[in-house]
Formats: sequence, structure tokens, C-alpha cells
Amino acid sequence: MHNDDSTELDSFDYRILQRWQADTRLPAKTIADEIGLSVAAVQRRLKRLRDSGVIRREVAELEPRPLGLAVTCVVMVDLERESAADLERFRRKMLAAAEVQQCYYVTGQSDFVLIVLVSDMEAYDAFTRRTLLDDTNVRSFTTHVTLERVKTGAGLALRDKP
Repeated sequence: MHNDDSTELDSFDYRILQRWQADTRLPAKTIADEIGLSVAAVQRRLKRLRDSGVIRREVAELEPRPLGLAVTCVVMVDLERESAADLERFRRKMLAAAEVQQCYYVTGQSDFVLIVLVSDMEAYDAFTRRTLLDDTNVRSFTTHVTLERVKTGAGLALRDKP
């Protein structure tokens, strides 16, 4: 299933999600004890949150450097044309590129912002040649090589629902 905006979440759901997104290995019993629900209720709520798409995926966050991905680049991409077909083609291309960790369609001077992780600048050059320079719809792109990954992750700033 996929989440729609009609999924009703209460303060227990928010409290469960706060803990779950920080550590998906946390036992349901620990969460239940912390928020005052039964273990079965926490398990049912987690299942409902998964089934509705509120919990999209449960993945491990890996440290890139020990895995040979020492270079992180923030890439601003400007397209020549932005028809629906052109945008969809670019989205599909970014989804298929393993080096692209994140891709955002944005407002402002650039059309897309990419977070790209590669082993070295040679690998980045190969990536840009294959995915950006060879694309006739890419007008230009600007690369910012990061000096330090200060904060990463996919956690959301959740507060208890009022």
C-alpha cells in the first residue's frame, strides 16, 4: 500500500515513529514500556504504519568512507527543457545511477540537486560523463565537493502530535 494524506496518526503513532526511526532494532516491548501501550498494540501500529506507507523502508545507514566511497558531491543540475517527459526521463536516469544517493527536483536556479557518492574524482568524472555530459537535455551542472559529512540520515524531526 501507499500512504495518502488521510492516514490518521495519533500521539502514540508519533511516539512510536520517533523511537523506531532512531533504531529499528528496538524491541516492541521497549517501545511499549516507554510509551504506555501493550507490546501487541505497538506491533499492530507498526504493521499499520508499514502497510499504509508511512514507514516506507527499514534500511541500514552505512558509513561510506570504509566502503570505498570517500568523495561526496552536491551537484546542481540545470536542464534545457522541463516537459513532463523530459523530467521523467531524467528522474529515471537518476534512480538507475548507483552513485546518486539522493535526488531532488527543486525551485530556483537549478532544476535538480543530487547527492553523489563515489570513490574518487576519477569515478566522479566517469559518472558525469555517463549521466550528465552525454545528456543533451542537461544545460549545465555545478559540483560542490564536500569537505566533511557533518550530518546525514533520513530521520524526520517528529514531535508528539498535539
